[in-house]
Amino acid sequence: MVSRDPARRPRLPLGLRERAVPWERQRSTWREAGPALIAAALRRAQVRPWGNWYVAGASRDLTPDTPWGRVIAGQEIVMWRDARGRVVAGPGQCPHLGAPLKDSPVRCGTLICHWHGLALTGAPTAGWEPLPAYDDGVLIWVRLDATDSPQVPSPEPMLTRRPGLERSLVSVYTTAGTCEPEDIVANRLDPWHGAWFHPYAFVDLTVVSAPGRDCSEEDDAFVVDVSFKVAGRVVVPVRATFTAPGPRTVVMRITRGEGEGSVVETHATPLGTDARGRPRTAVVEAVVATSDRPGFRVAHLLGPIARPLIRHTAGRLWRDDLAYAERRWLLRSTGRFPG
Repeated sequence: MVSRDPARRPRLPLGLRERAVPWERQRSTWREAGPALIAAALRRAQVRPWGNWYVAGASRDLTPDTPWGRVIAGQEIVMWRDARGRVVAGPGQCPHLGAPLKDSPVRCGTLICHWHGLALTGAPTAGWEPLPAYDDGVLIWVRLDATDSPQVPSPEPMLTRRPGLERSLVSVYTTAGTCEPEDIVANRLDPWHGAWFHPYAFVDLTVVSAPGRDCSEEDDAFVVDVSFKVAGRVVVPVRATFTAPGPRTVVMRITRGEGEGSVVETHATPLGTDARGRPRTAVVEAVVATSDRPGFRVAHLLGPIARPLIRHTAGRLWRDDLAYAERRWLLRSTGRFPG
């Protein structure tokens, strides 16, 4: 294990594992990872308010001259930026003859249908009605009220507290799998699998505390001590908390160690069904990393280089975690899930 003395801060944000053990000899965690405990945490998340907002993607990726096409909760959506750079969202089908608006060009903030030239500025036009949209500087959201959700719509998304973006390194990774949002959230509410399932990334993982079935809102968090693997016995030890502020979001926040205050937001967005009728869900994971170390300022300046590396790491982890989520959905859909 790595020594974790918060009163002493090393000059470098690295530690050396003192008693490294092979993967197969680490302490088993299956007894602690109680299916009922994870299920209870998931149920509490599912009844929290979310105001009908869905994450559509990364703010950085929506450029002024190219629209987005998204299918969210089975609805075809188009999004673009108007002349002032604000996000506009609405139905992705042209109301005239059904052209796919995602394939139409944007000129000076106006989306012009490439079939017959219907110009959309973001105001109601010819039967086309805009949808509420929001850009929080990291992610873009859209509000869909025409769903079966009993939620009361909120004017803005219920955002997670983040470090200041001006002093943070921000990266967003997006992927999709055959499962439902609850399978993604359940994966994140099972921190016990980390060192077993991702040994190339995490070692010496201990769940310090887990929420009880009848815990208060303030205590509904998993607290984890874990070391991020760098190379060999060299690691970065941290303490992190996992919370689920909504039915499709899990937030990991570093509360001690290098990068204290950094957050990883995992958002699960339902897409619809594939050709075989199976549910498809997008994972949009935002990393907002911060540090008060002088060297982090260099990393911040080198964002164009650092962001692809962060996305690469997230991609490797999510190849595993999507397999977990997809397996969970398969077992649930066939009545074989033991949890």
